[in-house]
Amino acid sequence: MRRGRRPGTSTTRQAILDAARTRFASDGFAATTIRRVAADAGVNPSLVMQFFTSKEELFAAVMSISPKSLASFSTVFDGPDEHLGERVVRAYLEVWEGVPEDSEPLMAMLRGAIANEQAAAQLREFIQARLLEGMGTGSVDNPDATLRAGLASSMLIGLVVGRRLVGVPILANADVETLVRLMAPAIQSVLTRTP
Repeated sequence: MRRGRRPGTSTTRQAILDAARTRFASDGFAATTIRRVAADAGVNPSLVMQFFTSKEELFAAVMSISPKSLASFSTVFDGPDEHLGERVVRAYLEVWEGVPEDSEPLMAMLRGAIANEQAAAQLREFIQARLLEGMGTGSVDNPDATLRAGLASSMLIGLVVGRRLVGVPILANADVETLVRLMAPAIQSVLTRTP
């Protein structure tokens, strides 16, 4: 007798991932259930469990960040330091508020970070690693650079939380250019300060 997963089509697995990505982004980790994801994907919950053995495993699979998102964070450090803050804030907002394939995994990660330590660790690692790498120190051996990357990460995450999760009206209604203009100098100062 053959054991293991029943063969499923790659389109079924992708439909489950797409449904889970949307559900995690809208409801967060804690409120998302395998049953809801299955209903959204039009499959039986047991089929979801055949592909992913737990909600945590499904969440981890959903959190794959697109190469395009990674590239946009990595290239912001190309160019003169005098416009770094502007490039960082603009790239950050473009990814978090861009097309669903790029923004939904990040929103799901942000919502999940509130209730799940694995998601919080993934979010911290994703943002802080991009900033440390761009600052020229990809390691945590430089406490000053790590602190500055952490401060910039907190400021950027706070902007998204206020704008997209909490829905602070003035932030939610502000256009991207206004936010870039106002926030860029602070990010610039934090990231380029010399010890």
